[in-house]
Amino acid sequence: MITPLDIQNKEFNKSFRGYNSKNVDIFLDEIIDDYEKIYKENIELKDKINMLSDQISHYKSMEETLKSTLIVAQTTSEDVVLAARQKSDSIIEDAEITAKKMIEQAREDVRNIKQEYEYLKKEIFVFKTRYKSFIEAQLISLDDFYTEVEDVRKEGSKNEENSESKEITNLGA
Repeated sequence: MITPLDIQNKEFNKSFRGYNSKNVDIFLDEIIDDYEKIYKENIELKDKINMLSDQISHYKSMEETLKSTLIVAQTTSEDVVLAARQKSDSIIEDAEITAKKMIEQAREDVRNIKQEYEYLKKEIFVFKTRYKSFIEAQLISLDDFYTEVEDVRKEGSKNEENSESKEITNLGA
């Protein structure tokens, strides 16, 4: 590729009837200026292309990293969801077992309370029967005591009557 410097340094052989060298030089200067601008622009564009190629390579590597990260994240999320489901199933199963145990314990407690209630009803009946028997025995004892007291009093009255009659008889005699 011809550089602007090559154009600038280019010299033509002069001939007797050749081109006007001043016009050629002016025209070459214009071409050099335009060519230099285009040449610099071309270098800048190549640099920009290289820079953009580097960025594309960087973004492609980032894309690959993101893809692999996304795959890992997706796998991890699936694992987390599966673990959460298993954990929830385990918690539900444990809760159901615990609930069944609590229900069975409550039923056992109800049975025990019913048995204790029946036992206490029997104990109250036995106590009531014994107390009633005790009171009846006391009443019988009191009746016997009053009967004896009455008998003793009656005998005492008879004895007094007999004594009085004996005294009367003794007085009369």
